[in-house]
Formats: sequence, C-alpha cells, structure tokens
Amino acid sequence: MPKNIKKDLLSRLNILSISARYDNSCSSSYGKRETYPYDISNSYLSGICRTWLSNGRYISLLKILMTNFCINNCKYCINRRQNDIPRAILTPKEIADITIEFYKKNYIDGLFLSSGIYRDPDYTMDLMIRAVKILRYKYHFNRYIHLKLIPGASRELIEEAFRVADRVSSNLEFATEESLKKLAPDKSFVKVYQPLKIVREIYEEKGLKAPASTQIIIGATPDTDKTILSVSEKLYHKRMVRRVYYSAYISINKDKDLPLIEKPPFLREHRLYQADWLIRFYGFKLEELFEDSENLPLEIDPKLAWALRHLEFFPLELTKADYYELIRVPGIGPILAMKIIQARKYGELSIESLKKLGVPLKKAKYFITIKGKTPLGLTKKETRFFEERQLNLFVSFPSTLLFLHQNQDNISFPKA
Repeated sequence: MPKNIKKDLLSRLNILSISARYDNSCSSSYGKRETYPYDISNSYLSGICRTWLSNGRYISLLKILMTNFCINNCKYCINRRQNDIPRAILTPKEIADITIEFYKKNYIDGLFLSSGIYRDPDYTMDLMIRAVKILRYKYHFNRYIHLKLIPGASRELIEEAFRVADRVSSNLEFATEESLKKLAPDKSFVKVYQPLKIVREIYEEKGLKAPASTQIIIGATPDTDKTILSVSEKLYHKRMVRRVYYSAYISINKDKDLPLIEKPPFLREHRLYQADWLIRFYGFKLEELFEDSENLPLEIDPKLAWALRHLEFFPLELTKADYYELIRVPGIGPILAMKIIQARKYGELSIESLKKLGVPLKKAKYFITIKGKTPLGLTKKETRFFEERQLNLFVSFPSTLLFLHQNQDNISFPKA
C-alpha cells in the first residue's frame, strides 16, 4: 500500500474492498470466493481484481464499495442491515485520491465503484457520481471506470452516471420475482429493472455508448438454468445489457430461506457462461439447449451435449460446410470457423493444415470428415466398440463414450 495513505483510511479501504468482492459484474476476482470474507485466514484483502477485455487482455481495477452501510436486508448479502460486521464509508474525495494514488503506483488501470444504499438511492448515487467527477474533471483521470447504478435512483442521476463512466451495471440478483421477494424483501422487479430500462432509453435517445451489465445469483433459489438464460436472452434482445454475469451462490449468512450447501456451484456457473456464449455468438436458440431438461448437464459442456443429441447433423464435411455449420462442431468456434473457410480458398484441407490452424482434433475428430474420411485413426478399443455395433464414424473420449454406452439403444448413428 502507498505509504502516504493514512492508517484510518487504509482500515476503511480494507473493509470496503472485502465487502465488494461478491459482485462479479466486473469479472471474477483473484481470491477464493468460498472463504468467509472476515475470516482470519483470508488472504484476499487488496481490493484489486481483473476484468477481461474483448481482445483477450485484462486490466486491473480497484474494486470497492463507497460504503457497506445499507438500508436493505437482503438475506444472501454480507452487507445486509442486520449483520454485525465492521462498517465504513469513504467520501467522494477520498475515493478519488485513493484511485489516483494506486494508479500512480501502477497497481491499477481503473476503478470499479459500487455501494450499499446509504440514506436513500438518490443520495448514494449522487455521492458516487461526485467521486467519478473529481477523477474525471479535477484529476483528468481518463482510464476505465465501472459505476454501479443504484435501484431507485432518479433518471437524471442515472443519465449523469452514464455520461461519466465507461460502463454501468445494475444487478437483477435473481431470475424471478418470487425468488427476489423471498430473499430480498426490500427489493422488487420494478426497482431492479428500472436502471436497465433507463439505460436502454438513454442509449436510444442520446446515442451514448457506455455499455451496461447485470448479475444473477446461481443456486440460492430453485430457478432452473432455462429460466435464468431466458431472462438473459430477453435482456440481450432488448439491448438492455451488453453482458450478463452469473455468480455462484456462496453461503455467508444463516437464514431459514437460504439453502444449505457445502460448496458453491461454480461448475454450474461455468456451464451457464458457456451456454450464454452459444446464444450470443453461435446462433443457438434457448430451446436447442434445453430439449431434454430444464438444467444444463454438468458433466459435459452444452455444445457437446447438443452435438450428442443431434448425431444426425454429423459427420460434417469440412471441405463443404458453411460458417454456421462449422461453429456447431465441438471444439470449433467463430475464429477457427473463419480460418477454415479462408484456408479452403488457398488449398486442400488436411490433418496437417488443421493442426496449423489450431483446430483441436482430439475433440473435433469425432464430428468431422475430410473428403469423407475421419481425420484421425481410432484406438483398438474404440474400433472394437464400434465394429460390434456396425458403426465406424462416431467414437468418444470418456464422458462421451459413457453417454453412448448409456444411450446406445436410443441413438441412431449415421453410417460412413
């Protein structure tokens, strides 16, 4: 920590960086989120996190709350009104000074600022905007700033936040009104959706470019993956958000309405992100991902699960397949699909050329052919397995092979 930051300020900064760590809407942080934040064994106290950019690079952000005082009593939140935890607040100038000091020391590239609701939504939002204005107009800080919108704040303040920040966000928390009212009795869908609706209106009317994001908590309620992703799909379609973040529920508080879990559902969170990308960038429809169940399979990724349910689509001939067919192949995404299409213009495809392009043949070989032939040979065990069933195209790595064993009587395999 910079030496010229006072001890009292460091103490408050420490409290407020801990309090901010469960908000994933600026991307996940370094530390183990399953650790109780005020446990003596916790080593994640710095308040610095990484957020990933569209080009694959990341920037480091100072991630803090303006205050963890909050008038709400959300049952899942560490900062809920009734919790007996250390409380602190930073003034707008203190936030600006800390950010500049950290930036000068090359600790951070930007700021993620959120807050508990102090007094009322407008008062809280106004203080946060003041901090950003000091950074922008007094210190001429033109780096990345992510500002959390406070549900219930006025349109004027949200528009002002939209002008001074690079990104804004407002957390929906849950996918259904029933779940929200049960675990966040002080909130309603009208309130949590309001900032995002205002953002969309401002975006359309003013042409401002600051993108918005939101967060949905996973595993604290019975909401299914299909229900959660249906909300995300609507938000994307209406251009209310640029990104939906999914946050695995971490058991912090004790309450009769909260589930008792041993480990946070991080794998489920990961599968939701994968499905989210399939909807946004691969052209998959929500119904295609949930043909057999309301929840995504945990043992395999959703794209592979779709491929195994639709073996009639395969094998795909790489020398003829178009872009939208190629991105349906497990292991091949938009970038590789474009590379394959470009490579076909300059020569014939081969195993060697696919390897040079970076195609993961270990995964894709089960779903593709090159001039009618599978790109890689089969193991003796795989060959015997398929010869016994008069199949000579589809084989599998362990998870897929298990699927085929369990469903061999119900799956119609195409012949070579």
